[in-house]
Amino acid sequence: MNYTTQMDAARKGIITNQMRIVAEKEQMSVETLRELIAAGEVVIPANKNHPHLDPEAVGKRCRTKINVNLGVSKDHNDYDEELKKVQNAIDMKAEAIMDLSCFGKTRDFRRKLIDMSTAMIGTVPMYDAVGMLDKDLKEITVDEFFSVVQQHAEDGVDFITVHCGMNQKTAERIKRNPRLTNVVSRGGSLLFAWMEMNKKENPFYEYYDRLLDICAKYDVTISLGDACRPGCTHDATDAAQIEELITLGELTKRAWEKNVQVMIEGPGHMVLTEIAANMKLEKRLCHNAPFYVLGPLVTDIAPGYDHITSAIGGAIAASCGADFLCYVTPAEHLRLPDVNDVKEGIIAVKIAAHAADLAKGIPGAQAWDDTMSKARVDVDFDTMIKLAIDPVKARTYYESSKPECEGTCTMCGKMCPARNMKRILAGEDITLNED
Repeated sequence: MNYTTQMDAARKGIITNQMRIVAEKEQMSVETLRELIAAGEVVIPANKNHPHLDPEAVGKRCRTKINVNLGVSKDHNDYDEELKKVQNAIDMKAEAIMDLSCFGKTRDFRRKLIDMSTAMIGTVPMYDAVGMLDKDLKEITVDEFFSVVQQHAEDGVDFITVHCGMNQKTAERIKRNPRLTNVVSRGGSLLFAWMEMNKKENPFYEYYDRLLDICAKYDVTISLGDACRPGCTHDATDAAQIEELITLGELTKRAWEKNVQVMIEGPGHMVLTEIAANMKLEKRLCHNAPFYVLGPLVTDIAPGYDHITSAIGGAIAASCGADFLCYVTPAEHLRLPDVNDVKEGIIAVKIAAHAADLAKGIPGAQAWDDTMSKARVDVDFDTMIKLAIDPVKARTYYESSKPECEGTCTMCGKMCPARNMKRILAGEDITLNED
C-alpha cells in the first residue's frame, strides 16, 4: 500500500520502517506509536531524500529531544568551523540540527550537512531567501519564496520552520499593543517587514496549501514558527503571542487534512510561574501537536550564561508538556557561537531534557540515574565517568586533582561517606588519621 507521509501511513494502518526503529528506541509498542502519529500527537521528521537519517520521534510519551542551531552569517562565514560544530552535535547524540545559514553557498553546505548527518535536519527557508536570491527583501516575489522552500525540501531537509501565523491580523495586534522588544524572531521580523513594505499578506499564510503540497511530496514536517514569541520576560503571554498561537492551531488542522506532520514552536522568554500555563495553552489551542520551545529563558539579565537560564526554563517546560528543546549557547544575544559554545549549549539542554524525562516517567530515564547512584555508592569512579553526560569533562576534573587516598576524590579524601559506609556495613573498621 502506498503512502505519502508518516502520518498518511499511520492513518492507513501501515507500519513504516521508521516507526519500527522509533518504537524500539522509545520502549513503546509500534501500534501505540502508529496511533499517536495518526492523531498528530507524535511526528517522525524523515524526508524521503535524507539517506542516512537515524529516525527519531517528537511528541507524546517520547523522550524529550534536543535541537542544535548552527550556520554561518555574513559577519562570520567559516563553513569548516560549522562542520566541526555539526560533528560535535552528532558525536554528542543531538537528535536534530538546524542550519540557520543566511550567507554564501548555503546549498552546498546544506547538502553536505544532510549527507553526513544521522540527525534530523531543520532549516528556516526565509533566512536563506535573501542571500540565495541576492535581492532586496522588498523585491522578493511569492514564487521566489516558494522556490526556496522547494529547494530545501528537494535537498532532504526533514523539518522546516515557517512563520505562517504572522498574518495581517497578527501584525495589527502587534502595532496596537506595543511590546518592549517588538518582534525578535528573525524569520518573523523579515516577513513582517516584507508585508509592511509591500502592503500584502504573508505569502506563507495566504498560499498555505501550496506550502503543504511541497511538505507532503517529500514528507517534510512543518514546524509552525512563533514569530511573536516573547523576546523578554516583560512581553510573555501577551496579546500578539496568543493571537498567533490561535492561528497556528487553525493551521495545524489544515496541515493534518493533507497528512502533513506538524510541530508548534513556542517561547521564548518568560518567568518561571508562566511556563506551565503556556505549555497547557499550546497543547489545548494546537490540538496536542508536539511543542518545540526555545528555552524558555527565565530571566533577561545573564548574557554569557543564557545556556543556564534556558536550561532552567527548558526543564520546567518539558516536564509540563513540551516535547522538543532548542538549545541556547553562552553566546546567545552576543555573537555567533563557536565550537566550545555549541558544546556547552548541548550539555545544558541535554541535562534539561533528561531532568524532564525523569519527571515525566519516560521509560529508561530513571535507570540511568540509578546506575550512576550505584556506581557512586560503590565508589566506582570509572563507571561514574562513563555514565556522565559529559565523560570527557568528568574525567578531566577527576584526574586534575589526585587524592591522597586511592578510591576517593579530593573533596572528602578518607572522610568519603560512600567509601566509609561501604566498609562499615561490610563489618570492617575505618581509619582516618593513618597515612
